Amino acid sequence: MHIEATTPSAAPAPTDAVTHNGHRLSAKKFALHFAEMTVAMAVGMVVLHPVWMFVLDALGAVALMHNPYTGALIMATNMTVAMSAWMRFRGHRWQPIAEMGAAMYVPFLVLFVPLALGLIDTSDLMLWGHLLMLPAMAVAMLLRPHEYAHC
Repeated sequence: MHIEATTPSAAPAPTDAVTHNGHRLSAKKFALHFAEMTVAMAVGMVVLHPVWMFVLDALGAVALMHNPYTGALIMATNMTVAMSAWMRFRGHRWQPIAEMGAAMYVPFLVLFVPLALGLIDTSDLMLWGHLLMLPAMAVAMLLRPHEYAHC
């Protein structure tokens, strides 16, 4: 009978990677991708807001930007456009891009109900809409871990 001795140096090193359907997934890559999409969303808000203001002003419809419902949807659109462009650049398929886009809109759509009922005000809508996007994005990402965490 032959028994192999194992030394601490022969043990596998701890890693942040796990396997999912034969693919190596990395928590670090997953978190980095989440951060990249968040930055893209912020860029979209900053870059596209003046475009909307210019167009709406030219159309005499600047009030749409100040309406909480349309203003929130315009902001979600700005974030979605930039994030979708970044995801496409990173090689994502259209279905995950659409799911991530939904994560931008759904929090606002849900919050429109308490806003309409007077339970929250416009600042609560904007604050909670943005905060709830983050777990909504995480859920969309966790539904397809192989899409976001390849090593």
